[in-house]
Amino acid sequence: MLLLCPVQLGLSVFMSGRPPASTPGAGACSRITALLSPRPQDPTVISETKPVIRQSTLTCSLIAAVVALFAPVNLAAQPNVSAPVASTATPPIKSAAGYDQPPKVILDVMHAPSPPTPYVSPTLDTILLVSWQDYPPMSRVAAPFLRLAGVRVEPANHGKRDTPGGYGIKHCVTGFELVRVADAARTPVALPAGACPDSPVWSADGKRFAFANVAAQAVELWVGEARTGTVHQVPGVRLNPMFNGELQWMPDQATLLVKLVPDGLGAPPPEPLVPGGPSIQETGGQQGQSSTYENRDTLGNQHDEDLFDYYAAAQPALVDAVTSVITRLGKPGNYESLDPAPDGRHLLVTAIHKPYSYVTTYERFPRTIEVWDTANRSKIVTHPIASIPLADRVPIHGVPLGPRDFAWRATDPATLLWAEALDGGDWNVKVPARDKVLMLKAPFSSPAVEIARTEQRFDGFDWSEQPAIALLQEYDHNRHWKRTFVVNVDDSQQQPRLLWDISTDEKYLNPGRSLHRQLANGSWVVRMDGDSIYLSGAGASAQGDRPFLDRLDLKTQKSERLFRSDKDAYERFLAFAGTDARSFITWHQSVIDPPNAFLRTLGPAVAAAAGEAAFASTRVAITRIPDPTPAVRAIKKQLVKYKRADGLDLSFTLYTPPGYQQGTRVPTILYAYPLDYADASKAGQVSGSQATFTRLRLHRLLLLAGYALIDSASFPIVGDPKKAYDTYLEQLVADAKAAVDEAVRLGVADPKRIGVTGHSHGALMAANLLAHSDLFRAGVATSGSYNKTLTPFGFQSERRSVWEAPEVYQKVSPFFFADKLKTPLLIVHGADDANPGTTPLQASKLYEAVRGNGGTARLVMLPHEPHWYTAMESNEQLIYEMVRWFDKYVKDAR
Repeated sequence: MLLLCPVQLGLSVFMSGRPPASTPGAGACSRITALLSPRPQDPTVISETKPVIRQSTLTCSLIAAVVALFAPVNLAAQPNVSAPVASTATPPIKSAAGYDQPPKVILDVMHAPSPPTPYVSPTLDTILLVSWQDYPPMSRVAAPFLRLAGVRVEPANHGKRDTPGGYGIKHCVTGFELVRVADAARTPVALPAGACPDSPVWSADGKRFAFANVAAQAVELWVGEARTGTVHQVPGVRLNPMFNGELQWMPDQATLLVKLVPDGLGAPPPEPLVPGGPSIQETGGQQGQSSTYENRDTLGNQHDEDLFDYYAAAQPALVDAVTSVITRLGKPGNYESLDPAPDGRHLLVTAIHKPYSYVTTYERFPRTIEVWDTANRSKIVTHPIASIPLADRVPIHGVPLGPRDFAWRATDPATLLWAEALDGGDWNVKVPARDKVLMLKAPFSSPAVEIARTEQRFDGFDWSEQPAIALLQEYDHNRHWKRTFVVNVDDSQQQPRLLWDISTDEKYLNPGRSLHRQLANGSWVVRMDGDSIYLSGAGASAQGDRPFLDRLDLKTQKSERLFRSDKDAYERFLAFAGTDARSFITWHQSVIDPPNAFLRTLGPAVAAAAGEAAFASTRVAITRIPDPTPAVRAIKKQLVKYKRADGLDLSFTLYTPPGYQQGTRVPTILYAYPLDYADASKAGQVSGSQATFTRLRLHRLLLLAGYALIDSASFPIVGDPKKAYDTYLEQLVADAKAAVDEAVRLGVADPKRIGVTGHSHGALMAANLLAHSDLFRAGVATSGSYNKTLTPFGFQSERRSVWEAPEVYQKVSPFFFADKLKTPLLIVHGADDANPGTTPLQASKLYEAVRGNGGTARLVMLPHEPHWYTAMESNEQLIYEMVRWFDKYVKDAR
């Protein structure tokens, strides 16, 4: 057994993440939130209010929050819509479908395609360029769906509608193109008309790629040939993507493991005309909280449970990629995941079962973990591994009790590993070790062996090509800290060696991520060259990101820099070009050059300053993707660094509109997203690059309407992670004032014509800045959360409940300061937002509060839209609204 103890030495891989998010659901047929019609629904529910004599004042108390929580929302009964006010400088367009459109100069950019995404084959000789649809039509977004325990399912085709966490809607691939690395030869891939492919999955031998295609009545399986570019549908296959993992290559790379819709499934359970009884929940006095973000599209009654079982049911099967022969494995069940062992014989099978919860998503439902031995596919032998009970009382930011994080060891034929909490899954508990890690080898008849204990939360293994070398990671939520150890799990006498020990907020010293290669059986391992591994990272610096490629000797822990992006470009490592590490593929872009693939070859060693490449290199273009929006090149941008009043270093990217004359003050919009930091020294570190190819999405499109943009402004909230939000408001205003003052000092921003906008947590920021500062003439808040007492079990990094920190929840909530919101505020929200922290109720109640207190506001509810708006019509409406609002209250302010 390895006991990992603290050592103050080394670096660690940067890690970041956000909790999942979403909306509680109601009953069965009512869960179908939209019905297809010959034309899109009315575009928006719009309400607008202007200053009036205040009739009443909302009391800043938790009582008001409770009233708001239970007050009904009747969107159809909102006040009359006022006529849109168009800017004379940027006239809007009225679309035929009833949605409004922004000016043509903006529409042209929105309608232009985005550069494709590169998928390098595991054999490193071919790049599959994947083009995506930026904005699907409303007819796609308005498709009916069901809300089933954190998953949104489209009943027409048994398809999964939402992206992970429920934030958006899956987009379609619009095109594939194969490019040979050796000679840049291009092979187009012909897709059928109306196809909606998902991301492609390469076979490890590089011969084929597979993808799911979302059709009208099924999710189909398609296979493409890398040599010819031909694709074909596998007949008789209807995939079930409800829990993801619906297709993957088996270790033989000739067979696909899939989850099918079971044969003879029949029609879904009909909604009872008469309820069979009440929906009942009961708690017996036990303590235990569920995070706010777990209450997403939850089940609500017995019929919901029946629908969940119906759509979750899947039949495991093997599909021969050449002959299309289908071999079914076992019986249908609610299989969350199927994970083949490297030997191709064993399957790790996770199946969900009752009792279900009405307060959490399916991730917390009971499940059984088994290993299937498929040597005889007609008579599968099962090995029980674990039975996981319902986990609906997991501490906020904690982990469930019992075995978790199951995974195969990449370097063994069939060895299983998992972790178990030693602290009750609660980060509040002080213990010598938080987790233990266990290992179980085939034939799975002996007890599991404990191989390690981690002082902090176990964060996974990274297996190398050499079985005696693995990287074990642990993460400390309380400090925002990560440590990585070099371990040999087969030798209990060999002590772990600390490799990296670093704050996850640290950007400048981030060592990057270890680079992998795919073995012939499909397993991914850390690529090694003798005692060395390779690392690639963003290369954050005070001058912006400059991606790098390093070689690190694990024995000496010394590294050498093989490559670093030039200062006037943004060039990142994609993959090695073969077994020789001196040639590799990069993805290069600059302010004027669209992203393209290049083949780089290392030359001789050169004298280099600290942090720069120690080798010369040359590059040859592989792809030649054109600029889809030449007009955007007239926009200029620069990195601006400055200080907060307390001396904290901050930065933003300053964009100026086309035709901007130096020294001219223009209307300016600030966009930011506050981030939480445990260490002030890390909060001011610069991230991002000024050398990237400028693309305009969302608020950046305002540049084409004549606005300057204070973009991605640093808005750190610094403090103990256990109570960072105690000073949230004060830091928020200080962050904003510093950014605005600097933009004014530079002679770009007109101090009398500055607006603010933000999305999600940034929307909370925007509303709070209007309520608690006089820096802005108007604001736009999209998909925000404005009353934190409605998210009582934590938000963002706040882990205390509203009952533990009621004053903090109230103080950060602009709803309780609606009587101070006199600056014009545009509130936009997706009517089907699945994020429990930003339900549509948040927007409607803030609007009502502002209206009731005599403020100026406009509420725009976008039909069918989730947290991130998807449809072309919705995004056009959003930009129309932003231009209209800022033109009226900022650009043309009197």
